[in-house]
Amino acid sequence: MIAGRITIEDRLAIEDLYAAYVTALDERRYDDWLALFIEDCSYRLVSRENYERGLELSLLAFESRGMLQDRIFGIRETLFHEPYYQRHLIANFVMTPDDGAIAVQANYVVIRTKPAQPSEVYNTGRSRDRIVSTPDGFRFAERVCVFDSELILNSLIYPI
Repeated sequence: MIAGRITIEDRLAIEDLYAAYVTALDERRYDDWLALFIEDCSYRLVSRENYERGLELSLLAFESRGMLQDRIFGIRETLFHEPYYQRHLIANFVMTPDDGAIAVQANYVVIRTKPAQPSEVYNTGRSRDRIVSTPDGFRFAERVCVFDSELILNSLIYPI
């Protein structure tokens, strides 16, 4: 970033960060997914209604990479559910400088496919993220996924 301006190189690197994010989730490479966050990160999944009202209540709320790691442990070792796959699509990036970081807003769609069933839209919304530059490249400092629907299909197991 040059003096409060996002360069094309930064923009491309941030889009690569999001591509790595969705690829890691879709391929269930959770260690790769965790590496995309700084240690002192924040990750929340919140309804549009609560977000727009400024209410803190979230479906998921994690305040460090260690907490995200605990969630991944739960997914791998303790949660039992009917198997399904997810495919994440992220688009329409809006990036602005934000006090030494880059604020990114993007739309997302998550499609879920269960064996022998048609695919279905599982979750849609927008993310409001803070991206920071690290020696390892850009990483998520904060990720807030604001989902549009008032209902979530089935239980929420995997990250959005």
